Amino acid sequence: MATVLNYYAGGNTARGFYSLYESNLQGLSRLFILKGGPGTGKSSLMKKLGKEWNEKGYDIEYLHCSSDNDSIDGLIIPALQVGIVDGTAPHVIEPKAPGAVEEYVNLGKAWDSEILKTQREAIELLSGKISEAFSAAYGLFAQALAVHDEWEKFYIDNMDFEKANQLTEELIGRFFGEKRKDKKADVRHRYLGAATPKGAVDFVPNLTEGVSKRYLIKGRPGSGKSTMLKKLAAEAEARGFDTEIYHCGFDPHSLDMVIVRELGFAIFDSTAPHEYFPERENDEIIDMYGSIIAAGTDEKYADEIKDVSRRYRENMNKAIASLATAKDLHDQLEEIYIRAMDFSVINQITEEINAQIHLLSEQ
Repeated sequence: MATVLNYYAGGNTARGFYSLYESNLQGLSRLFILKGGPGTGKSSLMKKLGKEWNEKGYDIEYLHCSSDNDSIDGLIIPALQVGIVDGTAPHVIEPKAPGAVEEYVNLGKAWDSEILKTQREAIELLSGKISEAFSAAYGLFAQALAVHDEWEKFYIDNMDFEKANQLTEELIGRFFGEKRKDKKADVRHRYLGAATPKGAVDFVPNLTEGVSKRYLIKGRPGSGKSTMLKKLAAEAEARGFDTEIYHCGFDPHSLDMVIVRELGFAIFDSTAPHEYFPERENDEIIDMYGSIIAAGTDEKYADEIKDVSRRYRENMNKAIASLATAKDLHDQLEEIYIRAMDFSVINQITEEINAQIHLLSEQ
């Protein structure tokens, strides 16, 4: 059975829109970069071709859109080394070998400019409001991150760093033993989830579906989960194993998951907002709070933690509301463009891209 892998390569984060596209587009021999306004059919084009090639037996990867839960921003067919991506802001793709690898596809050929000219004022007004809504969201996420840092400090100050290092060394020994690969590791940086207009969304079940052993990390903010994951990822890469490194959709400087498929394991932060519990026979919990944080820390700082948790949640909820506002405004902008589109031209462009993919599949 051909597989479908779902992840985010761009995120609405506490550090603004943060792109990991380049990591996931490396190694492609052909990349189609779609240009065109909102509502021009970019996501539908990619979904249509993804479905067709998956049904032909090819594994595919969907790069989801963090600003629209129903849209995708990219499609990759790894076996053919081909990709299609939305190349409009904020995920602007810089070609490295234009024409030889990357090719711009102009979906603007399908719109009636005369219709759009009559709507110029509305387009500019909506575009401005969308930018304001995203700026507000990023500002609120940044405030939430500052509060989260306060939250982490309670646990960092009560952590046994020697025990934390010892736990990491034990896991390295268990995961890798003496195993090595005589090759350069293929390392991919992604997000396992994202802050979206509908709240936090993740693809942990899909991403870990083909992995035989899952380690679910439990712990509090600041209990060393990300630091441990960074060390495990570095070890996997140093030993030549292909490594998928999944960043936190809220703070991209933090890690949430590492998958090493060649060794059949995934280890991930299994706390809110991507909280999971053992459901497979081989699932195993790694309890960071119980093993390396001083007993009674939760109780000792109960009031302070309650306050910081409330402030964090308030900022996050306001930020998500701003993303939802941006989505509503974007939908209005899409409607203007949809009315000006000739989708038979988009269908023709889709078939032209498909023909080129067919040629690649026959080589």
